[in-house]
Order: sequence, then C-alpha cells, then structure tokens
Amino acid sequence: MGPTIGITLSSEEHPAPVLVDIARRAEAAGFRAAWISDHFHPWTRSQGQSPFVWSVIGAIAEATSELRVTTGVTCPTVRLHPAIIAQAAATSATLLGAGRFALGVGSGEALNEHILGDAWPNIEVRLAMLEEAVEVMRLLWSGGVHSFHGDHYDLDRAELYSLPEEPVAVLVSAFGPKAVEVAARVGEGYICTMPDDTLLKAYRAAGGRGPAQAGMKVCWGPDEAECRRTAHRIWPTEAIPGEIAQVLPSPAHFEQAAELVTEDMVAESVTCGPDPERHVAALRDYLDAGYDEV
Repeated sequence: MGPTIGITLSSEEHPAPVLVDIARRAEAAGFRAAWISDHFHPWTRSQGQSPFVWSVIGAIAEATSELRVTTGVTCPTVRLHPAIIAQAAATSATLLGAGRFALGVGSGEALNEHILGDAWPNIEVRLAMLEEAVEVMRLLWSGGVHSFHGDHYDLDRAELYSLPEEPVAVLVSAFGPKAVEVAARVGEGYICTMPDDTLLKAYRAAGGRGPAQAGMKVCWGPDEAECRRTAHRIWPTEAIPGEIAQVLPSPAHFEQAAELVTEDMVAESVTCGPDPERHVAALRDYLDAGYDEV
C-alpha cells in the first residue's frame, strides 16, 4: 500500500460548520485521511477562528463514514488535564469507529496553554509533562479504576466508562532532538511539518515505530501573485523561526513577529499558484523523505 495524501482541516481559518463541510466534501472527493488542528487561539487575527476541536470531531463522525482523523496536534499537559483529553479521545474514537481516530500530541505552545494563568514551563519540563500525560492517558484507556501520583499529574480513582474497542493510537509531534527521543519512546507514530528526513531518521534510529505523518500548506488559485499575497496575509507564521512559536503568548505577539516576514519568505515554504506540478513536487519532497502520509 502506497503513501496516503490527506487533507488538513484548519481550525485557525474556518468555523466549525465549514470544517465539517470540508471533511464531508473531502471524503466525497476521495480523501481518506485528515488532520484537524487543536487550538484555543489562532496564531494571528487574520486567520480568525478557533472552534473547540472535540465538538467538531463529533460532527465530522456524523458527516463522514470512512475519513480517518488525527488531531494535529493536541497538547495534553497544561490547558486540559490528560485525563480529560483521554476521555475526549476515547469518545471521539467510539464516534468515528474502529481505526478512524488517532490522537496526535505535542508539547504545546504558550499561545494556547497560558490562558488559565499557569506558568509556561521550559522545554525539558514540557517534554517530561508530555511523557507523563501519555502514561496517564494509556492507563485510563486500559480500563478499570486507576489512581496515579506522578511528578506532574494525579488521578484519584478515575475510570473511563466509554471506551473504544481498541486503545487510541498516540502519534507524537517532534521538531528537535530531545522531543524526537520522547516521541520514539512513547509514540505509536511520528508527526512533523518539515520535508527534511533528518528528524524522521532520528526517530527511527531511536526505536520509533508506527506511521510517520507530515503536514504542509499550499495556496492554489489561478493567479500566483494573488496566492502569494493570500499566503502571506494568513500564514506569515510559517516563516517565524525557532522556538519563538512555542513561547509567544497571544495572536498580537505573533502579528508583531510577522512584521519581519516578507512575502518571499512565506512563498519558500508555501507553494503558491495554479501549476499542479509545483504542488505535486512539494508533496513529493515529503514522500521522498520517508513519510507515510502527507
């Protein structure tokens, strides 16, 4: 079986009813896999939306019959306790049915996770929290009553009564060597958004198993210049480098950082225009890097 080409449901750009309609139409067009982003805020106000992902997934389950859905990605550590994410993921898996839901997780961004006033930890602590959160979720998915007392989380006689037939698969997003080590240790798959094969090879070398999924953005339209302007207006954050994206706390801060981003910088990572061959070539970079699903 060859690689899968899926579609991303961008919660930052579309309200919930539109996301559900896109999922329905994508399935009708032949797509069999989708990511859906899980945010509290969009990165910038020009993106303009951010519905509650678990409600949207429930509606997608009713609107589709075959589409596989992966959250791309959920942070199960600060804004919501991993026990709550475990319940939400289990319910989503029962609604979509066997093999149609996977939980993509990552160490998160201050943009979404600071909203309750919690301190935003450094990356080492965030990765430790993520690893423990996955342990808590798997414990609950195993069935029965559980108490847990870890470094970051506690459970007191908790039990999930609504469980899918199979435990939820956890795919882990990682963009640096420390995160890749955690992903390989606790994940049942890998998630990334870069076509470079270096991180994927490191994941496999560290014992990482399961499918490798990647995400990319394109802007299609009959006028390439207009596509470039659109990509720059909506996704200037594509060209914001390094750890900045993990520590900025609000869309306003991302907009300030984006003032340094030019149209050409965005066009380097977002393929723009009407030429299908250019979009295919961008997809092929990910497949050549070894990803199973884009």
